[in-house]
Amino acid sequence: MQTPSTTTEKAPFDDGELFDLLFDNNFDYGLEFYVNLARQANSPILDVACGTGRVMLPCLQAGLTVDGLDFFEPMLARLRTKANALGLKPQLFQSDMSSFRLNRRYALIIIPFNSFVHNLTADDQLGCLNCCREHLQPGGLLAFDAFFPGAALVTAPANIRQLELEKPHPVTGLPVRNYDTHQKNPVEQLLYSFNELELLDAAGNVATVHKSKTTIRWIYKNEMELLLRLADFDHWEISGGFDGRSLVNDTDAMIVKAWTK
Repeated sequence: MQTPSTTTEKAPFDDGELFDLLFDNNFDYGLEFYVNLARQANSPILDVACGTGRVMLPCLQAGLTVDGLDFFEPMLARLRTKANALGLKPQLFQSDMSSFRLNRRYALIIIPFNSFVHNLTADDQLGCLNCCREHLQPGGLLAFDAFFPGAALVTAPANIRQLELEKPHPVTGLPVRNYDTHQKNPVEQLLYSFNELELLDAAGNVATVHKSKTTIRWIYKNEMELLLRLADFDHWEISGGFDGRSLVNDTDAMIVKAWTK
């Protein structure tokens, strides 16, 4: 059996093509919610942490004016390639979500797919919220989803390698598997993830392993409300799912909608 090749550890966002192996256009988490908000807001719209365009591209295809912002150039490069293939040329910016400055104000700003939790300090969280508020038109809307762990995850043992996703490669049809090993710092509300993306060959052997690490900081509902208040949003709604249901269970999502004055 051949020893699989292994890439150097990176962030999961350092390779847009690899990212799309896991979260391509068929991954529809929150997609309908954000596209509907974009249609209601009309334009212009800013997609913060736009990644490779999973949400942004359908909005552009709907004829909306959408700009994209992401910290990772490989994600933006992948997005440009995909947009060009569709005959689209969106305006894209490389910047940290907690300190961006653009020469435009937006009717809607979205931060999809739990990306807000990559702000690892209270200063980063407030910086992001303040930047978004400053870039919204009067009465504009900020919408995002944010992860917080239920009791099952908080009490789960650390350093357990778990299969999170398995799917066929979009080109070869061969299996692609993603494993995640978690560690937690409950006091600081930090979750550390060590990811191993395995590409299998036709014989079922692991041919290549792409390793990456990432850290997120989770946020609870009352903490989120305080952050929104400190960031001077006029009013907000926090729900437990994209369908607007109340946030009452620790297994719910946390969906935030906040409006400027």
